[in-house]
Amino acid sequence: MKHLKVGVKAPDIDALDELGNQITLSQFKGKKLILFFYPKDSTPTCTVEACNLRDNYSDLLNKGFNVVGVSADTEKKHQNFINKHKLPFPLIADVDKKVINDYGVWGPKKFMGREYDGIHRTTFVIDEQGTIELIIEKVKAKEHAAQILDSLVTT
Repeated sequence: MKHLKVGVKAPDIDALDELGNQITLSQFKGKKLILFFYPKDSTPTCTVEACNLRDNYSDLLNKGFNVVGVSADTEKKHQNFINKHKLPFPLIADVDKKVINDYGVWGPKKFMGREYDGIHRTTFVIDEQGTIELIIEKVKAKEHAAQILDSLVTT
């Protein structure tokens, strides 16, 4: 796994969201971006995390943040996830794992005694110039928006 650090330029993004729209990092130049990586649509913890960001979306927007989620799920799965939970932000369908690998969040994991490769739940906050301002590797799904905002206040 690649380990990005705070203060470095964020890797470029050139991927498609759930509607087939192109998402690039340059679209967010001059804006702050919360880029959250999660393992899988419609799983319990991923749903809690996405819904927490949804429930706090207006606060995040008011503080100048855009929000984009990333997983290796297909556009169709993302559409279903968004529709079911009324998510107001796009989800990148990174089925080839290019963005996931560029951000270094793919690697070995353990769950219930089983080892496998997967996406490590990680959030990157990218500033207006495209620099990584914050990396959260220990995401608290139930309070993720507060975790992001509180971390930025204390950094």
